[in-house]
Amino acid sequence: HVQLVESGGGTVQAGGSLRLSCAASGYTASSYCMGWFRQAPGKEREGVATIDSDGSTSYADSVKGRFTVSEDNAKNTLYLQMHSLKPDDSAMYYCARGLYSSCGATPSISIFDVWGPGTQVTVS
Repeated sequence: HVQLVESGGGTVQAGGSLRLSCAASGYTASSYCMGWFRQAPGKEREGVATIDSDGSTSYADSVKGRFTVSEDNAKNTLYLQMHSLKPDDSAMYYCARGLYSSCGATPSISIFDVWGPGTQVTVS
């Protein structure tokens, strides 16, 4: 059974840091591109960061220099390290599995076929 489960969300003051985790089961996460997305109330889901099977990463302009996506192959877990958090970063954060080994620079949300339930990040 293919499953993704996020954790690590919470409430943090502006300027603070959080690290989100996404535990994958039922498949080998490193064989696929993986992505982090977020959705704030009343807004569309937007891409935050992706990591390809070769380790290449891509970030939304709004988080470049502040967020880092990484993967621990031994633990089959994806991470999103977030620094210098802003109130605008408040959202539900989701991880997702891409259909391919590479997500591309600006992947369509349609190429992600497995999603976690999300973890809430609130920046005050």
